[in-house]
Amino acid sequence: MRRADRLFQIVQYLRGGRLITAETLATRLEVSKRTIYRDVADLIGSGVPIEGEAGVGYVMRQGYDVPPLMFTNAEIVALVAGARMIRAWGGAGMAAAAEEALIKIGSVLPDGAKARAEAVQVHALHISGLTDEDRARIDQIEDAANRHVRLDMDYADESGTPTERVIRPLGLWFWGKVWTIIAWCELRQDFRMFRLDRIAGLEEAGPFKPLPGQTLRDFYATEAYRNRRNPPLG
Repeated sequence: MRRADRLFQIVQYLRGGRLITAETLATRLEVSKRTIYRDVADLIGSGVPIEGEAGVGYVMRQGYDVPPLMFTNAEIVALVAGARMIRAWGGAGMAAAAEEALIKIGSVLPDGAKARAEAVQVHALHISGLTDEDRARIDQIEDAANRHVRLDMDYADESGTPTERVIRPLGLWFWGKVWTIIAWCELRQDFRMFRLDRIAGLEEAGPFKPLPGQTLRDFYATEAYRNRRNPPLG
């Protein structure tokens, strides 16, 4: 990470009036505490209103560097509700990012809009069914889809019969309490959807190049064609 990007990230982490220690910042940015001390000192020297000290923590006064960002009330509800759902039901990395997003949204809104965000009565509670392993797997699959990496998967079908597949992950769908992978299955040479709660093992199996007819766009086109041919019964 470039130093300029790191300084920007420190400012983002300190927004919203949160007290954060140098150790926490160092862990999140993957640098030493000494580097954080230097960076914070430079930020203070350049006029950023950061208060605190090494060994105690840092906090930034409200109102610094607020961008000209404005959301409608409907957009605020959608953003807050969506972030809360991902925080409860997403991968570990997604959940942490959703928490940061909620804090940043609150820090940039004017008082009236901030009050509307705090008053959103759409909540998502993680009661059961999603383990730490599941959260890590969601992050793993999302990352593999983003990097175009094949996955070697141990899977059990609906009847419990084990099977091994090599898939090209294209995306994830969430069905209320069940996550599924949309993928190109190299065994079936076709699109398939796999439930995460039926995966016994998952390992990377090398990169793949998205090919015509095997992309997520192609999957959506295929599903749309099937729905036109077989419309749902009324």
